Amino acid sequence: MFSLQTIFGQGKQFYSLLNDAAVAAHDSTLALHEMLKSPERTPGLEAFKLARQREREASDKISQALVDSFITPIEREDIESLASALYKIPKQVERFADRYALARHRLAGIDFAPRAAMLEQAAGVVVQMVKELPHLRLEPMKELNDRLRVLEAEADRLILELHREIYSGRLDASEMFLLKEFFEILEKAIDRCREAGVVAYSIALKNS
Repeated sequence: MFSLQTIFGQGKQFYSLLNDAAVAAHDSTLALHEMLKSPERTPGLEAFKLARQREREASDKISQALVDSFITPIEREDIESLASALYKIPKQVERFADRYALARHRLAGIDFAPRAAMLEQAAGVVVQMVKELPHLRLEPMKELNDRLRVLEAEADRLILELHREIYSGRLDASEMFLLKEFFEILEKAIDRCREAGVVAYSIALKNS
């Protein structure tokens, strides 16, 4: 017969799996920033596929653990919501990378690296928030959530500057469409980080 301590200890695996998912998401943003810092290099996509695979594996393990476990450290719906939010980050990042590898010859002079740096920082804050979850301390989570909001606002400002390039009059219709697509994907990736942070913060708020 399992002791209560053993049962509750098993429930802690969810924090580890969520952390694995957050780290995989962050690694995908690191890879994107590195790629965009050196646009002259031929982009390699292996790092994005690997991060996405790790994210998928963590997500699958979380889903299976929810089926197998009758004790969870936080509500099942919250675990599912956070896992889903984390899953969407590398998905958007890989989408950007795949398209960039195909179209970079048409993006000369467009510097995405500063925006990718903001995305990397935002994903890094999400990792910190997920690591903080087991403690369920409201004040540290609030500070991290506030930092994520500041990063989101700064990223929005930088993306707005990129939109000025679209409406500068120097681009033809096809170039405008292409740039708009890239801006929207990058913006969605940052939004996904914000969404994950909101879920993590709401969990701490509910359980603190």
